[in-house]
Amino acid sequence: MNAYDIASEEDIIRTRRAARQYAEELRFSALDKTRIATSVSELARNTLLHGGGGRMEMHLAENGSAIGIRCVFIDQGPGISDTRRAVEDGVPAGGNPGQGLPGVKRLMDDFAITSTIGKGTRVEIVKWK
Repeated sequence: MNAYDIASEEDIIRTRRAARQYAEELRFSALDKTRIATSVSELARNTLLHGGGGRMEMHLAENGSAIGIRCVFIDQGPGISDTRRAVEDGVPAGGNPGQGLPGVKRLMDDFAITSTIGKGTRVEIVKWK
C-alpha cells in the first residue's frame, strides 16, 4: 500500500501522477490511465476542498485472476448528508452539474462512498484491468 497526504494543490498533482505511474506499471490502456488519473485528481481535490485535507491510500486490487488499482480517499471534514444525491448525475455539488462524484462513478468500475456528518467521508474506487 502507498499512502499520500492531501493538504495542498501540489498534493493533488502528486497523487494524480502516482496513480498514473502505477497504472502504467500495471499496463493499463491509455484510456484507462486517463480515467484513473482524472478520478484520482477529482477525489483528491474534493478531499482538500470539501474535507479540509486527508489522505489517499493506493493498493493493488485482486479478485481471482483479475487485477486493478484500488484508491481510498479519507477525510475528516464535515461529511455529506445525502451520499445518494451527491453521486446523482446533474446534481451540482459546488461545481458544474454532472461532474465531481458522478463523473468519478462513471469512469471507474467500482465506487463506494460512506460519510458521517461531523466525522468525514471515505470514497473507494477500483479500476479493473
